Amino acid sequence: MTSTINIKKKLIEVAIPLEAINAASAREKSIRHGHPSTLHLWWARRPLAACRAVLFAQLVDDPSGYADKLLDDPKIRKQAEADLVVRLKVWGDRKADAQGNVPDTPEPTLEDCAADIERKRLFQIIEELVIWENSTNEEVLGRARAEIRRSCGGLLPPVYDPFSGGGSIPLEAQRLGLPAYGSDLNPVAVMIGKAMIEIPPRFKDKAPIHPGIKERSFYRNAEGLAEDVKHYGEWMREKARARIGHLYPQVDLPKEHGGGKATVIAWIWARTVPSPDPAFSNVQVPIASSFLLSSKPGKETWIDPIVDKVAKTIVYRIRTGGTKAEIAAAKEGTKAGRGSHFRCLLSETAITPKHVTSAGKAGNMKQTLIAVVADGKSGRAYIAPSTEQETLAHSAKPTWKPEQRQPENPRWFSPPAYGMETFGDLFTDRQLVALNTFSDLVHEARDQVAKDALRAGLSDEPTLLRDGGKDAKAYAEAVSVYLAFAVDRLADAGSSIATWSSSEFIRFTFARQAIPMTWDFAECNVLSDSTGNFRGAVDWVWKALLGFGPNSTGTVIQHDAQNVKLPSGAVVSTDPPYYDNIGYADLSDYFYVWLRKNIKDVYPDLSSTIAVPKAEELVATPYRHGGRANAEVHFLSGMTSAISSLAAQSSSEFPATIYYAFKQSEIEQEGLASTGWATFLQSVISAGYAIVGTWPVRTERAARTIASGTNALANSVVLVCRKKEAAAEVITRAEFIRALKRELPPAIAELQAANIAPADMPQSAIGPGMGVFSRYKAVLESGDSPMSVKTALQLINRELDEYLGGIQGEFDADTRFAITWFEQNGMGMGEYGTANSIATARGISVESVKHARIVESAAGKVRILARDELDDDWKPESDGHLTVWECLQHLVRKHEKDGISHDTAVLLKKIDTKAEAVKDLAYCLYDISANKRKDAKEATAYNALIADWTELTRQAAAIHDTSGDRQIRLDI
Repeated sequence: MTSTINIKKKLIEVAIPLEAINAASAREKSIRHGHPSTLHLWWARRPLAACRAVLFAQLVDDPSGYADKLLDDPKIRKQAEADLVVRLKVWGDRKADAQGNVPDTPEPTLEDCAADIERKRLFQIIEELVIWENSTNEEVLGRARAEIRRSCGGLLPPVYDPFSGGGSIPLEAQRLGLPAYGSDLNPVAVMIGKAMIEIPPRFKDKAPIHPGIKERSFYRNAEGLAEDVKHYGEWMREKARARIGHLYPQVDLPKEHGGGKATVIAWIWARTVPSPDPAFSNVQVPIASSFLLSSKPGKETWIDPIVDKVAKTIVYRIRTGGTKAEIAAAKEGTKAGRGSHFRCLLSETAITPKHVTSAGKAGNMKQTLIAVVADGKSGRAYIAPSTEQETLAHSAKPTWKPEQRQPENPRWFSPPAYGMETFGDLFTDRQLVALNTFSDLVHEARDQVAKDALRAGLSDEPTLLRDGGKDAKAYAEAVSVYLAFAVDRLADAGSSIATWSSSEFIRFTFARQAIPMTWDFAECNVLSDSTGNFRGAVDWVWKALLGFGPNSTGTVIQHDAQNVKLPSGAVVSTDPPYYDNIGYADLSDYFYVWLRKNIKDVYPDLSSTIAVPKAEELVATPYRHGGRANAEVHFLSGMTSAISSLAAQSSSEFPATIYYAFKQSEIEQEGLASTGWATFLQSVISAGYAIVGTWPVRTERAARTIASGTNALANSVVLVCRKKEAAAEVITRAEFIRALKRELPPAIAELQAANIAPADMPQSAIGPGMGVFSRYKAVLESGDSPMSVKTALQLINRELDEYLGGIQGEFDADTRFAITWFEQNGMGMGEYGTANSIATARGISVESVKHARIVESAAGKVRILARDELDDDWKPESDGHLTVWECLQHLVRKHEKDGISHDTAVLLKKIDTKAEAVKDLAYCLYDISANKRKDAKEATAYNALIADWTELTRQAAAIHDTSGDRQIRLDI
């Protein structure tokens, strides 16, 4: 078993305020300017709030280890004694009511109550810590750092992430004042990491150096660096305007748009292929997925292609309004089905996928201008294309284009199938000219910054940025890194994969984690002030810099995770690749071709390869490894090797935390024992870790999300791991099941006590279940073969189901009748005879359940009363036939109507000693609704209540019942 000698249990091994963390993580999705993720695109970053909370809970001691010392404080002792009285009463009542279906939970102690009081205090720190606005709040961060320092004996351990990717974990470690280390095989990830945690501390609190600085007494963190990035980004923009402005001319607005000149926002192009009709085979016809430009009510605008079969021409005009049929037809473009099925506008002949593919491969796929979007006097102005505009675009002559080939992997890359084989093929000539121009200006800006830095008083010390330099030359290199990131943002916006949305904005290249083929595209004006322009790209970058609060040093290096060397005493927290979810290396080549061009002088080692390294990447990519079986072997062996290395090198004083992201489609097909999840868990266990906790982290509100027909699943799960004892035992399947039945129910009860939402319970219960499985050297099946992780997951899920079914025995007989009836009939009617049999088996009658106002019985039929049929004047304190079922349904109705409110908290307060049973019933009914009845709406209602239970309990505790007049008052 895992040794606990001289190892203090950490908070994350016991409980965390999961709902607060998930709510903050979900909110992060709406944060735009200023969020560190906007510095540079990276795929599947973990939410910063979750990383911050996990690191804190990973390092701070759980109060159970020092509860006796807490009782030395008179205030805590007094509160613990009062809490114990209440808890003992609830525990005694539930034990007396139990029917033997649920294992006894330990009798509460004074130490338990003291630990819970302290745990709530730590939870409050986390709840403040995860709020986005507090990510740079030094007062809140200072309290967190003080707690970490206290638990770590004053010596803050280094945190290491060997799969640092987008840099979220090292960044949050640094924010918490911890020495932050990261590494990644991918050079793009390493450059992002350096820009986030390595460069900002180097120039912390430094004033900007550009000419014309406004007087300011103090610059905090990276504010001075950000101001210089903004200034030199504008310098680049003006230089670019002088060089390529002629390629981005204004257009004449038609009279209906007020006349005069206007700046172009975007040019809308459609790809074309030769008509498949022999009569028109010499004519290029459009293959457009949509002709709809604006779908906004009252502003519907669309492209109307005017066909002249005699002249063999197609002219595009702009229409507004129109009938529903015309707009619906415009929305379909020239599509004639899914995929690359189109129709020829000239002949109505089918354009088959084979014809499109052949045209692309033969170099016969072209493009034609079908609309121009301008910045009109009262919003977007859509203008018909002109020959002059199209000719000007084709006059652009790029001096360089990326020749790196895209992978032949249709899952992530569609364009190669149509002849667009290199990354350079994804851009029009004008886009390439613009990207080349801005790339050249990155180098020129670096020289200009160096000159201005010397004038501003920085030393001419020649030490380079990569060698730890802090003076003029290094500073110029630092600024150029962020300007190069702005060029990468420009590349994301400015490719022929970017499309125009009828909601009137440009979808960038990476609207999803792949490069799909697009049939019509939007070419943005990089010199405008609208979507996809260079100034906007720079804005995202310098505003992201403002969000960095470097409170310690940071280092990110390029290295594979299997052989990386950790600093002494390192704590591991990492977000590794997820089986086959994302092709990081393949996709990041899109940016690497530009980064390599722009900052190879700054980081030559990171730019030494033509493409991003791929062979060693720990992703199960079938096309690279000769099939799915080989890909899985590569992933499992490599991940096991990497995690084994981490387990061997990391500190024994702290648990490791490892994130795993679920692939939703796989989960929907295979459930919680999915192949990718099971494979990943197997690699962790084989590496020498025992899994002691699993915490589901979601970026959607758990209370509002439920998967269709299955348990709702979090976006990712945090595994909490401890090193396994070398002398671990081997046990049999039967012994494992007995251990599960003994240890899992109390652990689930603790999760319920921590108000883990029902939707999150299946994933949370994996932690204690796998804790049993993974602490042994092996669990042997009947034929002496080792049990697979997948089998163990299935057994754990079975025990959870049995537990949730078993807690029904704790409820009153009327409630137990209602549970059985609901499971069989939902809210529908059933036969009285069946109802009578169920009631008799519980020692009651149907009339008893009817008297309890749970069911309606008439004409030989029985049904459960819906919540909207319940008595509006119901009061639990005066109900002579009070049941847990009725308490829950009234509470759910109030919560559905008012959410977390004073009235909802008052009702919870009145339910009093039934509250814990009500919560148990909510878990039970969620399980029935979600997994047995497949009733998403009903399941969501119970999940939502538990998700808000902590806050409702907090509010209820502040309410006092005055015995004189039964009035409820809030204790302010």
